[in-house]
Parts: sequence; structure tokens; C-alpha cells
Amino acid sequence: MTHKPLDFLPPLLVGLVCTFWALVPQTLVDSPWTIVVAATAIPLLVQAIEAVAERHEGWRINRREFVTDLGYVVFNTAVIGWLTTHLAEDPLRAAKASLGITTQWAMHLPFLVQVALVILVIEFGQYWMHRAMHNTWLWYTHAPHHHLTQLNAMKGAVGNPVELFLISLSIVALFDLSTAAVLCGVNVLIVTSVFAHANVRSDPPLFYSFFFTTIRHHSLHHSTGYDETRSNYANSLILLDRLFGTYREGEGVIVGQDERRRLSVREQTLFPLRPLTERMRARRAPGDSAIAN
Repeated sequence: MTHKPLDFLPPLLVGLVCTFWALVPQTLVDSPWTIVVAATAIPLLVQAIEAVAERHEGWRINRREFVTDLGYVVFNTAVIGWLTTHLAEDPLRAAKASLGITTQWAMHLPFLVQVALVILVIEFGQYWMHRAMHNTWLWYTHAPHHHLTQLNAMKGAVGNPVELFLISLSIVALFDLSTAAVLCGVNVLIVTSVFAHANVRSDPPLFYSFFFTTIRHHSLHHSTGYDETRSNYANSLILLDRLFGTYREGEGVIVGQDERRRLSVREQTLFPLRPLTERMRARRAPGDSAIAN
């Protein structure tokens, strides 16, 4: 297969991110704004590339949707990031310290090995959380993400707040790793997730697509068929689907659930309450029928 230059963009950006965090001054590593800027700039950059290298015309984003998606990116970075740090990671570190658990060996690993460990630990948790969301009552937190009717660079950040928080949880805080390696791993996951949702004509070579999720893999997961949505769960590391038997080849063009209507922000936020509201309506229905008669 002959690859065009754009096919090498995802691995190139991953390489640039790793180089940046390996060489960045400690002052930038310690600044909380560095990862915030990176987490916002990357999807905006790829969103701009969509304008000149569109994959599917039917996924073209309009101005209103762009503003909404950008709001979700900021919400993820600021609010979900703060909640994850203070409600999950800080308590985990405190418990680790009180129990005297130490993993100093991890700190002495080569930088790129530390980054790979961060990616594997975070993605392993996200894979199983995502899989559980498709096969348990947790579906009601994740379903709004599957009501998206097109995929774009910022769509990975769109969803119900409960889902966004749950999918952000990991045990990476249990490992003694350099801050730069942790941030680099997170940044790589952002890059791969953005390209996994992006409407860009980029089909990366096998040395990338064997390990990392691409738009081909993830668009199939977002397609309208039930069986297709029960495959390719990995947000960024498709290798896990290959290992756990949930990998499926193919690509989706028509995406979305049910009536294929994107939910409003309010509908996405309240969606997990749908079983409760449906139960309440069912209980009222017999009384309503009796009154009608």
C-alpha cells in the first residue's frame, strides 16, 4: 500500500509530543497550564486540518457544533481534570503513602519506557471501563457519546459528565514516575484519541495502526450496528482489542444511535436518569388511561 504524506501525520505528532516532554524545561513541566494548553491546542490543530483534508463530507462540522465541542474540550480539561486530581488521584497517592507502597524502580526506567507504562496503565483501565459501559447499566452514562452523528477532532471530549469522569480514572498515581513522563503519556493519549475521532483523510501505516486506534477502527465502533459497537473499545490503544479478542476490521461512515439525532447538552447531562423517568411514566400511564376512560 502506498501512503500519502498525511498518513504519517499521527505518528509524526506523537513523536513531536514525546520530544517536547523529553526536552521541556522543568518550569514548564511544573506549570499546570502546559498540559492544559496542549490538551486544547491539539484538537484545534487537527480540527483545522479537517477543513483542508476532509474524510467524509457528511461529517462536516458547523459553527454551532464547533463552539459546543470546544466547550466540552475546555470542560474536560478544567472541570473533569480537577475532579480526577482531587477526588481520585490525590486520595490514591495518600493511601499509597500511608501504606508505605513504593515503586521507585519505575522512576529509574528510561523516559520512553515510563511514557509507555503510563499509556498502558491508563488505556488498560479505559478499555475495561468502556467495555463495561457497553455491557452493563453504565451504558446510560455512555450512550450520549454514541448519539453523535458525525466524528470530528473534538468529539472524543463530548459526552455525559459522569461518563467523562469515570473514563478518566486510572491507577497511574500508584507508580513513582517522573512528572514529565506522566504528562507525556497523557499528551500522547490525547493525540491518538483526537485522530481516532477526526474527520481527516489519514490512514496511518501499520507500525502505528497496529498499536494505536485510528479513525477507521473507531468509526466502526460508532456505526449504527449493535455488533459493530461491541468492538474496538480502545480509545487510543487498539492493541488491547487485538489482545482481548474485541478487534474488528472495517470502517463506519454512517454513525449514531437510535434515531441518529445528536442530543443537546441538557439531554446528554440528564440521559442517565432516563430509566428512572421512563419508570415514572410507566407508573403514571395506567392512571392516565383510567382518567381518559
